[in-house]
Amino acid sequence: MKEKKLLPAAITIFGAKGDLTHRKLVPAIYNLFIGNHLPSPFTLTCVDYLPAGDEDFRNYLLGGVNEFSRSGKADEKKWKEFSDRIFYIQGDFLKLDTFVRLGKKLDSLDKENKQRGTRLFYYAVAPRFIEVISDSLFKLKLCHQVKKDRIVVEKPFGTDLDSSKRLNRFLGKRFKESQIYRIDHYLGKETVQNILAFRFANYVFEPLWNNKYIDHIQISVAESVGVGKRGGYYDSSGALRDMIQNHLLQLLCIVAMECPDAYQSEMIRNAKTKLMQSMRIYKPADVFKNVVRGQYTAGTVDDKPVPAYRNEDQVASGSTTETFVAAKFFIDNKRWKGVPFFLGTGKALTKQTSIIAIQFKDSPHKIFKDDIVPNRLIIGIQPELEICLLFESKIPGLEMKLQPVDMDFIYQENYTESIPEAYESLILDVLKGDATLFMRADQVDAAWKVVMPILNAWKKFPTRQLHFYQAGTWGPTAALELVKPYAKHWFQLPKKNKVKSILNNAS
Repeated sequence: MKEKKLLPAAITIFGAKGDLTHRKLVPAIYNLFIGNHLPSPFTLTCVDYLPAGDEDFRNYLLGGVNEFSRSGKADEKKWKEFSDRIFYIQGDFLKLDTFVRLGKKLDSLDKENKQRGTRLFYYAVAPRFIEVISDSLFKLKLCHQVKKDRIVVEKPFGTDLDSSKRLNRFLGKRFKESQIYRIDHYLGKETVQNILAFRFANYVFEPLWNNKYIDHIQISVAESVGVGKRGGYYDSSGALRDMIQNHLLQLLCIVAMECPDAYQSEMIRNAKTKLMQSMRIYKPADVFKNVVRGQYTAGTVDDKPVPAYRNEDQVASGSTTETFVAAKFFIDNKRWKGVPFFLGTGKALTKQTSIIAIQFKDSPHKIFKDDIVPNRLIIGIQPELEICLLFESKIPGLEMKLQPVDMDFIYQENYTESIPEAYESLILDVLKGDATLFMRADQVDAAWKVVMPILNAWKKFPTRQLHFYQAGTWGPTAALELVKPYAKHWFQLPKKNKVKSILNNAS
């Protein structure tokens, strides 16, 4: 079926001088433009409080495209054509006049295009500005056409369950739910999107995708960087809020959800929400048995010294904020009853890597003398984009000797074209009005319900079982104990038939 032609689009970015806009958003929009994915005509109006002329601002954005775009340095002719549609408005988000001027600009663009097009408002701002921006858009009716106007809200969406509910209520009084796109860039990554195709388009795996055949599942996101300049934000957030509540729980939903009746956004979001609502909510006494938290001390990553977290800029000297979390969760439904899901994430670790590992149960056939390694399916999200199946094979020779080998699907070896960045996919989906990869209010609330007992336990006992680990290692050894007896370590993609461990500083 031929895709419906997109209406002219007026994209507005609030927080135009910020790092997200410079490194991610504008390079993504530029790549959509040179790939002929943007509607024609389109405009990009950028709003921030810092002074800048249109031309100076365009040159600033060009620097970001040249440095961070997957397509490399911008083509001079293409950039001229693209940048001619970029406009800058200097204004304070706290003053209504900023939005009055924005409204006049958007109206003039509609007149120029001779029709009212799609309006996309991207909130690349600190959470404290979400409500004031939304209220101004509502008061001036800049985002009032339900089928044409959309807002995109970055995480964090609230700081706990109560604040999340308040924010949802606030936005719900000003916009329809169908207009609100709560973005999680992890869901835009190519390998993450491929999980649905992998599971539901290939019958070979789906019959095995349950507690009869799967022993446990690991989902881990390791970061080699420390908090850097984000100390002020991070010290009030921590790894649980920053990564587990959104990114990793969303990955868990895609891995574990039931097959929707159709590839349709609301059906997919219904399946994710139902899964999240089936997760076991811990009692206070269970938190310290099932969740490990850590904080990095001084060390070295990639031969560069990293200060202790408590010595990072804007971090309290005696901070108990966690920079590492490893947690064991359970899903209390028929498919997953009894299968533990191990989620792990941390900063200042040995290297950056994100994987999903599905560990199958031992073979019931005990006819071989060799120790049999259970089958394992590993999905690499970053930096490796690949899917790897570990299985046993006979070693060539006159004797029956076995060893584990791996069968790889590597993106770069199968697809020659450059893989789109997550933000490209997500921004295009917003322009199309496709909310499949975005979180709905009830799903956000369900995720907060899962992590609230953990946050409350840590708040009550701020120093209890806070494990310290050296920067440049794989985190505290307590994380290894958490996965036992299901595994000896956290898995990584196999290399040369040797499964290396992740989040494991004792290997």
